[in-house]
Amino acid sequence: MPKPLIADKPYPTVEGISPDCRALRIISPAYASSTGELNAILQYNYHAVIFDSKGLEEYAQLIDSIAVAEMIHLKLLGKTICALGALPVYTACPPAAFNFYSAKFVSYSRSLKNMVEDDVLAERHAVMSYARMLDRLRNEKVKDIIARILEDEKLHLQAFTDLLNKISD
Repeated sequence: MPKPLIADKPYPTVEGISPDCRALRIISPAYASSTGELNAILQYNYHAVIFDSKGLEEYAQLIDSIAVAEMIHLKLLGKTICALGALPVYTACPPAAFNFYSAKFVSYSRSLKNMVEDDVLAERHAVMSYARMLDRLRNEKVKDIIARILEDEKLHLQAFTDLLNKISD
């Protein structure tokens, strides 16, 4: 498994977080919605496989390293959701057992350039979403977790933007 593309800073723990419905509602879409971490993992895995099949192993490894970072985020968000008082069901609003995540949200582009454009858009959305969450959250412990994830998302946006510039040449 590739080394994750993450900031050189530890992740906060969920220790000391207690049930908080408001914080839960704010962060839940980042978990398993059409634009959440689960979708990013699946989309980046798909794109990495396609890049690898085209002989672009270096680019595939970069995309894989971002997917691995998103796996870390998914697990951390799942632990946070549990600490906030819900089960980390794969929906946009756990613990609701409806509106389950669907892989139909993955970008199945066929063009390598379109794939990376879709990944840039996904990371832009992630950066904006996490920044909005920080503005809305009152729970400082949850804010610390979201702020740390946001640092990684900014790195991912830059990496995909750089990759897009290489592919566009």
